[in-house]
Amino acid sequence: MTPDPRRWITLSLVIMSAFIVVLDNTVLNVAIPTILRDLHTNLAAVQWVISGYSLTFASLLIIGGRLGDLYGSRRMFIIGAAIFGVGSFIASISTGIPEMIVGEAIIEGIGASLMLPATLSIISTTFDGHERATAFAAWGAVIGAGAAFGPVLGGYLTTYHSWRWAFRLNVIVAPIVMLGVLLFMRQEAPARARSRLDVPGALFVAVGMFSLVFGITQSNTYGWFRSLHDFSVVGHVVWSKSHHLSIVPIAFVLAAVMLVAFVRLELRLERGTGQPLFELGQFRNKSFRYGVLVAFLLSMGQFGMMFVVPVFLQDAKHLSALDNGLWMCPMGVAMLVSAQLGGRLTRAIGTVALVRIGLLIDVVGIVGEAFLLRPTVTFWQLLPIVVLYGFGSGFVSSQLTNVVLFAVDPEHAGAASGANSTARQTGSALGIAVIGAVFTAVIARHGLAAAVKPAMLTGAAILAVAAAVSFLLPNVDQHTYSAAEEGVDLYDVLEPVDSHLTG
Repeated sequence: MTPDPRRWITLSLVIMSAFIVVLDNTVLNVAIPTILRDLHTNLAAVQWVISGYSLTFASLLIIGGRLGDLYGSRRMFIIGAAIFGVGSFIASISTGIPEMIVGEAIIEGIGASLMLPATLSIISTTFDGHERATAFAAWGAVIGAGAAFGPVLGGYLTTYHSWRWAFRLNVIVAPIVMLGVLLFMRQEAPARARSRLDVPGALFVAVGMFSLVFGITQSNTYGWFRSLHDFSVVGHVVWSKSHHLSIVPIAFVLAAVMLVAFVRLELRLERGTGQPLFELGQFRNKSFRYGVLVAFLLSMGQFGMMFVVPVFLQDAKHLSALDNGLWMCPMGVAMLVSAQLGGRLTRAIGTVALVRIGLLIDVVGIVGEAFLLRPTVTFWQLLPIVVLYGFGSGFVSSQLTNVVLFAVDPEHAGAASGANSTARQTGSALGIAVIGAVFTAVIARHGLAAAVKPAMLTGAAILAVAAAVSFLLPNVDQHTYSAAEEGVDLYDVLEPVDSHLTG
């Protein structure tokens, strides 16, 4: 197929949409106190709005990616953008928490789960060679910048305008993106034989991922084992504190049951003539298998760090939300610069080598922050290490997704993109839970200033493991990697377990 002459316009449209999807994960955090006052509500209710978006998003990513494989990434992208815009509009005019939950947590989450895998699938199938590295570099830079600039934008809008503009921007951007896609993005060739969606598999993975992410994100609220609070839905107590056992272990058990059922079903469909929601045989590819694991660990370490630093800057340094964002702004700028530089460096040192270098720089950056962050630290003292960390993150983010999707067949790119994004979302939730637990435990005993170093070093250890795993990645620049390349076969691991469970 000849390259699409309008492929760079396509790229600008998909990364613009990816930016607003990621932005929704961070932009509202700094606006929580204002939302509490405006809507006359409590912190737990607002946290449900924010965490609910992540729950819906993470639960449906694989399904959204598979729908793109079945019905076309372009079509799913447009539908997702429309749903995302509608949800944003409802949230922007909300007068209470129930409307915000419907708009942000549910409708926007559904739209995002269709949009984000489609952006990766579109890039994967539109670009080749060094152009592909450049395209993924731009995508990775925007994803990183969205996470870094979210607090800055949220602080500015909340301080000088209204937190509602966090949603109104989406209402403006979504129709522009949809119109641009209709005018400039090349239509995909119709599928030779349209498969049916694996509905039972979709149900298993949605419930399983929702329960898993719920358990991880809500563990500090409801308790890992002993129940700390009643679990209520729309004002009705579903699980009482008097049960003593927290709802979190129940969520983990449900997640395990649903995800084991999903794996068994997908293996059975893949062995037979069915059409699985996600082909687990993709894990035979070393680039996909280890790439997804690195993405999981990377998000775990990065988002845990992004949880600790803002809390320290606002509580120990007494910075405002906007100043907090401005202190972190150089990191976002460094990400943007290094991601573009990384796209060029792949020609000289290779894609996987760049990922490894970026991870090692990130480890050094977090260790440096662990020893620098103290109540007397100044912006200029922190600046070099923040920029260093941003450069490392830009190198990794710009090319890791390229590595993950390298050996994936185009017809499965959507589901694989969804799995990659699911790993990132789950990793970020687990990182915040684990590093946050270390952080809060040390605060309770020794205070905030003493808690930063162990929390940050925990994140550094996680990223060090990610760097070690990255050395298992194959060199994707020197050969065409085959799905049948020798390595650990997922069937060798899972089929005996499945046979034993079947009895």
